[in-house]
Amino acid sequence: MSEAPRLSHSLLSRHVAMISLGGIIGAGLFVGSSAAIASIGPAVILCYILAGVLILLSMRMLSELAVGLPGIGFFTDYARKVLGHSFGFVGGWLYWYFWMVVVAVEAIAGAAIIAQWVPLPSWLIGLGLLVSLTGVNLMSARSYGEFEFWFSSIKVAAIIAFILVTGSYVLGLMPGHGMDFSGLTAHGGFAPHGALSVLAGVATVIFSLTGAEITTVAAAESKEPVKAIASLSTTLTVRVVLFYVLSIFFVVTVVNWTTIKSGESPFIAALAQIGIPGVALAMNIIVLTAVLSCLNSGIYVTSRALFALAAQGDAPEALIALNKRKVPARAIIAGTVFAYGAMLTSIFLPATGLFTWLVNASGTAMLFLYAMIGIAQVRYRYSLSPEAEARLPIKMWLFPGLSYFAILGMLAVLVAMGMIADLRSQLTTTGLFIVFLVAFYFLFRRGRYPVAEASRA
Repeated sequence: MSEAPRLSHSLLSRHVAMISLGGIIGAGLFVGSSAAIASIGPAVILCYILAGVLILLSMRMLSELAVGLPGIGFFTDYARKVLGHSFGFVGGWLYWYFWMVVVAVEAIAGAAIIAQWVPLPSWLIGLGLLVSLTGVNLMSARSYGEFEFWFSSIKVAAIIAFILVTGSYVLGLMPGHGMDFSGLTAHGGFAPHGALSVLAGVATVIFSLTGAEITTVAAAESKEPVKAIASLSTTLTVRVVLFYVLSIFFVVTVVNWTTIKSGESPFIAALAQIGIPGVALAMNIIVLTAVLSCLNSGIYVTSRALFALAAQGDAPEALIALNKRKVPARAIIAGTVFAYGAMLTSIFLPATGLFTWLVNASGTAMLFLYAMIGIAQVRYRYSLSPEAEARLPIKMWLFPGLSYFAILGMLAVLVAMGMIADLRSQLTTTGLFIVFLVAFYFLFRRGRYPVAEASRA
């Protein structure tokens, strides 16, 4: 078995830090949170806390695997190493599938925003976005990291500014307004739809918190991957969860939650309530930045997923080829092909057809993948000798209790999705896709060896 070409180590620590932050902060917070608020009420804060805890525990388990199994570098290959090639095959293609759909969705969303200002067809704008950010990724991993650093910096700065402004308003630090937390209970109570709505809400909001695992993918192309993972994977996840919880807390405190409409930014509503001028334009620019950030990261991740799959023989071997800048150019281009087709589908079949089906099915994939990583971490820890376990620089907290809690939590969310009519189709279609991948593996891939050893060191 040969060794795959080596990817570059050109990402700096600041790049990986902001990639980690930006991986979770997207349009799902700035706009998508409106649907959860409108259906759950102020108790949506608890949904984000519970979902954030599950994501944090999952990232801690992933961190233990990353430092305990150095040199692997790709998210789903930890499951491959511990649980077997079938898990790597299914997990790798499921992860690629999720981010492939993200690329298409973000390109369409970005085009829709820009079309408000530029008199060009949305499909042409979307094509321009795809070509531009594909070019960025083709230049080098460093160029991807630099663009993502600035995209993520803008998002983080916007959230911090929002928390400071709305926090000052709620605490009575602004002229003409005293301290007021009545918005949390004044409009039907804190949990107007009952405790069960909170549990069901976790299934709705958890998708907006996924993406932190990009840290391990990007860290593999940094100068000190183990150090980057150790310092970033859990600490930055905590910060992002705090960003989510605090910003949503202030939204439902400032705004009458019953006036928030699904699909309209609750951040704009909160700032308008305070009386900040020009909020609509400013928030559209921030949402566009979030969309471009997710598009940029999506192109990066889909290419690395194809690279890792190809190195294991699970995708065409040609995709492991690197250009002179040590980036998988063929994998990058292949990862964007679906997005072009999806944009055309969205134009001619905006509410029906294959594209909508794929979008609805993709979100649940990350829950299955995080549960898989949890199972791999438990199996890995039990395989270690006491001496090897003592040498681990990062360990899962309160093992095995919290590991089992995280796994069962993910499974509980999946069960909850099956009980919610609006989410049931997502669970069903993702389940069918997993069945297809399992069947494909045992029919065509079982017993075959990797064509190359993926190399990131």
